Amino acid sequence: MTSTEFNPGTLVTARGREWLVLPASPAGTLLVRPLGGRDDETALLLPDIDKPTASTFEAPSVEDRGDAARARLLRDALRLSFRDTTGPFRSFAQLAVSPRNYQLVPLMMATAQETTRLLIADGVGIGKTVEAGLIAAELLASGEAQRLAVLCSPQLAPQWQAELRGKFGITAELLLPSTANRLARSVPFGSTVYEHYPHLIISTDYIKQRSRRDEFALQCPELVIVDEAHTCIAPSTAGSSQAHQRFTLLRRLADDPTRHLLLLTATPHNGDDGAWQALIGLLDNRLATLPPDLSGPGREEDRRLLARYLIQRQRADIRAYLSEDTPFPTREHAEESYKLTPEYRRLLDRVLSFAREQVADPTLNTFHRRVRWWSAIALLRSIASSPAAAEQTLRNRSELIDADTAEAADALASPQVFDVELDESAEGDDTGLGADTSTTQDPDTTARRRLRAFADEARALRGTKNDAKLKRLLAILGTLISDGFHPIVFCRYIPTAEYVAEHLRAALAKKYPTARVESVTGTLPPEERESRVKDLTAHDGIRILIATDCLSEGVNLQEGFTAIVHYDLAWNPTRHEQREGRVDRFGQLAPKVRAVTYYGADNKIDGVVLDVLIRRHEAIKRSTG
Repeated sequence: MTSTEFNPGTLVTARGREWLVLPASPAGTLLVRPLGGRDDETALLLPDIDKPTASTFEAPSVEDRGDAARARLLRDALRLSFRDTTGPFRSFAQLAVSPRNYQLVPLMMATAQETTRLLIADGVGIGKTVEAGLIAAELLASGEAQRLAVLCSPQLAPQWQAELRGKFGITAELLLPSTANRLARSVPFGSTVYEHYPHLIISTDYIKQRSRRDEFALQCPELVIVDEAHTCIAPSTAGSSQAHQRFTLLRRLADDPTRHLLLLTATPHNGDDGAWQALIGLLDNRLATLPPDLSGPGREEDRRLLARYLIQRQRADIRAYLSEDTPFPTREHAEESYKLTPEYRRLLDRVLSFAREQVADPTLNTFHRRVRWWSAIALLRSIASSPAAAEQTLRNRSELIDADTAEAADALASPQVFDVELDESAEGDDTGLGADTSTTQDPDTTARRRLRAFADEARALRGTKNDAKLKRLLAILGTLISDGFHPIVFCRYIPTAEYVAEHLRAALAKKYPTARVESVTGTLPPEERESRVKDLTAHDGIRILIATDCLSEGVNLQEGFTAIVHYDLAWNPTRHEQREGRVDRFGQLAPKVRAVTYYGADNKIDGVVLDVLIRRHEAIKRSTG
């Protein structure tokens, strides 16, 4: 081999040392860098003068072996050399995941900012966790951040821990109500949990409490990731004390201009313009003053400002991105309806008449009228759900009785009735408010007797004979099964889910003896929910999952299920999208999934819900441009 034929990457000896041949050598020369040297030591070798030759090294012998310390030095040197050859991103040598091309876009947006502030609002199932993990790994590897905190709901914390450790090499501890004492016992004297553990995954509801919020804000890590960020923003109409506490925490964290902040949500806008402005205002105060409607050529500059902090893509945007195909299933939509039986219609009409009487009582003050109004709406929704939910609501005392003011009643009832706060359902709040608004001091025995009578009537309506909604569901599921789907039936209330599961098991046993039906509700701890889903997914035959919205966010169900039935319509369009996103996401092996919207054709409650969904969807499109 002549001196000018050394290929890039070859080791040569010249001038009494070894050199690494680099690409793009000028004609008649060799562009080289000293072995183990820096880029600024790059030099040119002149073959006729320097006489470079191929480097040779003697094979090691047993006498050359070193101790454990020298072995660790060699290992560390090798790892550092890998890190230096991973292109512009120092973290890539440590990754155990191959990101899709589109998942690199948020990372590039983050590197263009002096302080990373992003709202990653990609659609459900596209991979926001991976996108946030890439940014976190790079900020930590480059030294721009030393510590990391992920704020999420408790049931998603183990999933975050596994993702960070398995894909990005980030070992994080869980700070939850169940682990706080154990972590605190390991903290040295004079330090805190937030200082001692550099990487933490923290329950948002645990840390939002005033007794912990202030200390965390003072010692918060330089990098914070907020999962399902929309649950931290209170609605601008009827407030939620839980969401207000979360927002107060995030506002304090965002007030530090040097803190890196990543907000993750697939549903950043639920039709509430005030909540949307509060959310984006966490990234930059200028965004909070943007008008709700950004459409039209006159708002081009406003859209450009928002685009610096927001990335939001749907399946069509990334299915074929930069010549890389990302397979997603085709989502089929279907609508199914039923008509109430005469017996069910009679109960609904009588309860509606009773509710009107209760709200119109002229002797009521503002507070008690508000309590009865909210309780009436909750009661009507539960009757539209199932006889089981109706019976429980009719027999239970209203939770609103303990409220002190009309505003307090609004704050308690609005999130549950209008489904504005998904995180509460994830924690088990998938129950009704209760219908009995009488108090110990002011018992309304007549109303209480009527409620008990209604409850007895509701109980008598159980089963397919009088419950047309349940009967029609059997036919819908039969079609899904024959088409090869494994469905999830989402219900709003715990009694409804348990009632549907009970009757489905009995109804399907004869025709499908190997079919398996399981219910998962907020009454179960997160570990039990995960275990039931895992066992059902492993079932080889027909499998049907009946669930409340405790499984509608952040849980990956695409491995075992391929269809969604909205047995109860939600009053929030984001909840429907979250439900369908459990199966319609990257990693779904089935070529198509199906979503069935199910409603009562002669049910006024479902009619109102459908109208709400349509109006909110239009509002979202206007605000996001």
